[in-house]
Amino acid sequence: MSVLPAVVTHDPLRLVLIGAVTVLTGVCQLFAPGPVLDLLSADSTGISRHLFATVGMFMVVVGGLLVQGLLTPAPPPYLLLWAGPQKFGAFALVGVGVLRDLFGPLALLVAFFDLAKALLCRLMGRRLVSRAGAARTAGAGG
Repeated sequence: MSVLPAVVTHDPLRLVLIGAVTVLTGVCQLFAPGPVLDLLSADSTGISRHLFATVGMFMVVVGGLLVQGLLTPAPPPYLLLWAGPQKFGAFALVGVGVLRDLFGPLALLVAFFDLAKALLCRLMGRRLVSRAGAARTAGAGG
């Protein structure tokens, strides 16, 4: 017997995409921006900590929306239409931050993790679109 809802266990890719990591890292940024900025070898000033915490708040909201949406029996593909580009944007902007020496090299791990999540969002989005199309076709034939 699984602790996870059946909708998740039937599609393991959702476990990667449900946004729990986004929520967790967002909470870290929101409540401990200074230590996270220090870990990334970034300047930790009052304004940078405030803006980093603000980004963390948005990560919690977007990650929570993704978690809730993907735990429904028929998740809408548009969730991933928006989450994927957000992850790709995070990859690009963190990468630019490293190139500009705003973040240390460790931040590249964060960037490439976001790139992997962006690619998984695209894969899962395509899967959801094809399932929705198959369900419409099956419903029209019955």
